[in-house]
Amino acid sequence: MTILVTGATGNVGSNVVQQLVNRGADVRALVRDPAKASLPTGVEVVQGDLLDVDSLRAAMSGVSTLFLLNGVVADEFTQALIALNVAREAGIERVVYLSVIHSDVYVNVPHFAGKFGVERMIEQMGFNATILRPAYFMDNEVTIKDVITGYGIYPMPIGDKGLAMIDARDIGEIAAIELIRREQSAETLPLTRINLVGPDTLTGTDAAAIWSDVLGRTIAFPGNDTAGFEQNMRQFSSSWMAYDMRLMADRFNSDGMVPEAGDVGRLTALLGRPLRTYRDFVAQIAG
Repeated sequence: MTILVTGATGNVGSNVVQQLVNRGADVRALVRDPAKASLPTGVEVVQGDLLDVDSLRAAMSGVSTLFLLNGVVADEFTQALIALNVAREAGIERVVYLSVIHSDVYVNVPHFAGKFGVERMIEQMGFNATILRPAYFMDNEVTIKDVITGYGIYPMPIGDKGLAMIDARDIGEIAAIELIRREQSAETLPLTRINLVGPDTLTGTDAAAIWSDVLGRTIAFPGNDTAGFEQNMRQFSSSWMAYDMRLMADRFNSDGMVPEAGDVGRLTALLGRPLRTYRDFVAQIAG
């Protein structure tokens, strides 16, 4: 029995693959360029693309469980719908899908709304599925580390409601646990949604204070200028992506990414250990 992992070379996907290998699973990884894929020994690497139906059919042949991860791209929704239809055609019944927390709340944010649409399709198609809903990735902070250390500011307008940031390594391990649980179950399991959150809910001021402590100097939080954030993003991304991220930041400010009661305890029990903290992650990347 084979588990197919899409997005296998990315930040989350590579962690999922490694955790599955650690647990002795039979893993197949879908990648665009096998020559550039650095994956653990024993992983079957197949070339393909989520918009290439023929490559998807080949990749899904003989697969029993699918981990579906779509990058934030303009045609993300189409990619996911094609992948799910091909999966059903291939007889795959078990799916773990990486969505996003509050996908049903951030309804005006394109990549959130798209993921919520995929969730609805998974439910209506009757897949034996776990829908993982992660909050903001701690790993995103790697992209702003140079701004923080070079200019002394924490530049993300994450608001004052708070984000329960999570480490991608925790996401990967939880995903692997759910994939194995569904893969090995002799009976059909009900659809499950799991919020993936970190142990602390942090504001922009909180994040800046942690960076200040770790670096031993003051890091300021200049505030929540989401329009300025969009303009800065346009220097190195497309206009639609910058606007999508600005809309997300607006919802950070109005709604936050706050866990539901019991989320942290559920994840801690699932992992059998505490969740990784933002402070520890900052200390790791700052060093």
